[in-house]
Amino acid sequence: MSPVLQTLADLVRINSINSSYEGGPGEAEAAAYVRKFFEQRGIEVWEQEVFPGRNNVIARIPGRDSTRRLVFEAHMDTVSIKGMTIDPFDPVVRDGKMHGRGSVDDKAGLAAMMHAVADIHASGELPPCEVWMAAVVDEEYSFRGVVKLCEGLKADAAVVAEPTEFRCVIASKGVLRWRIKTKGKAAHSSKPHLGINAITAMARVVLALNEDHARMQPAAHPLLGPGTCNVGVINGGVQVNFVPDEALIEIDRRLLPGEEVPQVLAHYQVLLDALMKQHPDVVAEMEEPMLQDWAFQTDAGEPLVQLARTLLGEMGRNDEVCGVPFGSDASKFSRMGIPTILFGPGSIDQAHAAVEYVECAEVEKALAFYTEVARRFV
Repeated sequence: MSPVLQTLADLVRINSINSSYEGGPGEAEAAAYVRKFFEQRGIEVWEQEVFPGRNNVIARIPGRDSTRRLVFEAHMDTVSIKGMTIDPFDPVVRDGKMHGRGSVDDKAGLAAMMHAVADIHASGELPPCEVWMAAVVDEEYSFRGVVKLCEGLKADAAVVAEPTEFRCVIASKGVLRWRIKTKGKAAHSSKPHLGINAITAMARVVLALNEDHARMQPAAHPLLGPGTCNVGVINGGVQVNFVPDEALIEIDRRLLPGEEVPQVLAHYQVLLDALMKQHPDVVAEMEEPMLQDWAFQTDAGEPLVQLARTLLGEMGRNDEVCGVPFGSDASKFSRMGIPTILFGPGSIDQAHAAVEYVECAEVEKALAFYTEVARRFV
C-alpha cells in the first residue's frame, strides 16, 4: 500500500464523528494524528482551538515569495455511522476501492493534501508561495472550524478538498434553514368550530411555499440550476381528539450566488403576510435561522482556476469548470475574497452512504494534482 493510502487507512480507523452527532467523540484523535504526521517530518505545525478539545491543525511550508499564501483545506470530522452496512472503521480495500466512514468525505482529500505538503517539503524545493495545510473541525455540522480559520486570514487562493469526481468546482449553492410556526386555538375535536386548526393553517403555508418554489425554476444559474426550497420536517398537534393549537415546519432553502440571507427571509415574510391577509385564520411567524451558509462562485478567469484546468488537461481529465449543489467550507474563503476551488477524489454520491468508499487510484492522482498546484501556483 502506498504511503498516501496507508495514511488514508489510518485516518479511516479513527472515529472522528462530529460530536454533535450520535456516537461522535469529535476530531481530537484525528487532529493528534495529523499533528504527529507533520511533526515527524519536521514541518512547522500548530493547533487552533475551535471548541474545548476540538482544534484545527495547521501546517506550513515556506515559499519563495513570503508575501503570498496558498491554503489547502480539508475537514477531519465525519457524519454518524447510523445505517452503515459495513464496518465503518475498517479500511478494507476491495476492487480497488477503500471502504469506511470518511473514506471519501473527507479523509481521501485530507490524506492527499497532507502528503502533497510533505512531499514538497521532503524534496527541499521552495514552492512559489507559502503553503498552509489546514485540517479543520466541524464541517459536517456548523462550519465553525473554517470560520475560526478564516478569522484574520490572508491568502491569495484556497483549494478545499471535497469529493468532486476530479472536477474543478467553482460554484456551489448555499443553504438557509429555518422554522415557520402556525398558531391556532385548542378545542375538543367534537366541536372543531370552537377552535382554530393550526395544522390546516400550516397546510396553506406549505402549499404557498410550493407554489413559490415553482416560480424559482426560470431563474437558473448556468452551473447550479435553480434555487430550491424543501419542507423537510412537519410537527403539530397533541392527540387526535384535540383541535391543534400549534404546528411547525422546518425549511431547507438552497441559495444561488448573489442571494443574501436577509433578502431571502424578507421574501418569505412578504409571502406569509400576503397569505395571512388572504386567510385571517392563518397566524404564522418565522423563527430565526437555524443554519445559514452562503453560496460561492469563483471567476473562471482566476489564476488558480486556470492552473487547475491546465493540470487536469495534462492529466487527461475533464478540464471544464462545474458547480455542485452541496455546501462546504469553500464559501467561507470565498466570502473573504479569497479565490477558491473545490477539488477532490471520489463522488459525493458515496458520502454519508451505507457503503462509503473511494477509488484508491483517484486518491493517488489527487495527491499528484495537489502537489502540482502547490508547485506551480504563482
